Amino acid sequence: MKFTGAAGEVKLLTLDPGHFHAALVQKTMYGQVSPFVTVYAPEGPDVVDHGKRIGGFNSRSESPTSWNQTVYKGDGFLQRMIDEKRGNVVVISGNNRKKAQYIKACVDAGLNVLSDKPMCIDSAGCAMILDALADAEKKGLLLYDIMTERSEITTILQKELAHCEAVFGAMEKGSVDEPAVVKESVHHFFKYVAGNPLKRPEWFCDTAQQGEGIVDVTTHLVDLVLWECFPGEVVDFDDVVIKVAKRWPTPITLERYRKVTRLDDFPGFLKKDLDESGCYPCYANGEIRFAVRGIHAKVKVVWDFQAPEGGGDTHYSVMRGTLSNLVIRQGREQSYRPELYVEPAAGADKAAIGEGLAKKIAALQPDYPGVGVKAEGDGWRLLIPDALRIGHEAHFRQVTERYLKYLVDGRLPAWERPNMITKYRITTGALDKASAAGQ
Repeated sequence: MKFTGAAGEVKLLTLDPGHFHAALVQKTMYGQVSPFVTVYAPEGPDVVDHGKRIGGFNSRSESPTSWNQTVYKGDGFLQRMIDEKRGNVVVISGNNRKKAQYIKACVDAGLNVLSDKPMCIDSAGCAMILDALADAEKKGLLLYDIMTERSEITTILQKELAHCEAVFGAMEKGSVDEPAVVKESVHHFFKYVAGNPLKRPEWFCDTAQQGEGIVDVTTHLVDLVLWECFPGEVVDFDDVVIKVAKRWPTPITLERYRKVTRLDDFPGFLKKDLDESGCYPCYANGEIRFAVRGIHAKVKVVWDFQAPEGGGDTHYSVMRGTLSNLVIRQGREQSYRPELYVEPAAGADKAAIGEGLAKKIAALQPDYPGVGVKAEGDGWRLLIPDALRIGHEAHFRQVTERYLKYLVDGRLPAWERPNMITKYRITTGALDKASAAGQ
């Protein structure tokens, strides 16, 4: 089908929505997307919770949506979706163990796919995704993963400044012990979404189904390394060397499991792996150190159980240049809101960097109105207006809008597919390396 941007021409199919991200794609309406959506899923609480989220969007007092969902629940839901073909774009966000299989089946059936990350959680799944990407290209289909972190304003501005020679200079190469690029994120099993305690599916803590941390959230972090350091460039896996890969567990007690799932007991697939104290060791944490064309990077994800009072998920990032370091912090000092700092490198001309920064900020105004800069400490902090801080949930709208544009274009950007391949080969390759080392 040739997409033109006409009203309602995109017809969504939602497949086995086990994660709340599936609903966030529909938090707003899109002119190009029909309000009639068909959901195909197995019987169970996941699809019920998904329906409640969509119903909540439809019934809210401010800017309510108007989705009209038809739901098929039962055995053979995947084949029924393929046979009926009541839509042309499949949204997939749920159990990660099944995701690569779902994606491949959809592409085989001639359907476009908008998938939550990660599209795969092990090497076998990665091979399936590589096949699906190749088939999609041959068939003129768009297979795209939802990279919301590219829409975070501090990350966007960090990328802009990293390619401003007067501010940043040249990218340092770094080393394994002192990487030039660091991306770290802390997440929480128990948290609030849209003001309500988030209910996790029973399988969420099972790394065989959700995937280990080293292949899950690190997908975003590896993506940002490639996207910020090599914008618009194809990065082949041959350009990459994985240096270090580590993994470690977060203990999930029965009390913790009850709190996040609202279930009374561990399911059998978790009970078999409980340790001597009755805890499930959830390998949700991971670290990868790798080099891309000689530039050393470190990505690290940590899953704590619950955020401190007033806190939430956090992101920390450093990009080291010959003139300055670009640092994103999101701790207590920042009131758990991400802030971007420009810190002169040792021996750099601070006055010259300041002049270059002022010129760059002025040049950014058409795209990012209201962004300013303030001297702070030994460097500067960017002043970002609230209008540009739209939040994680709204980023799903931005990603979906980009995808809708690509459907009209009939293609992804030339670098997107090969870099997707590289990204998943890094994450799944790191898991293999960490597992083989017993780490």
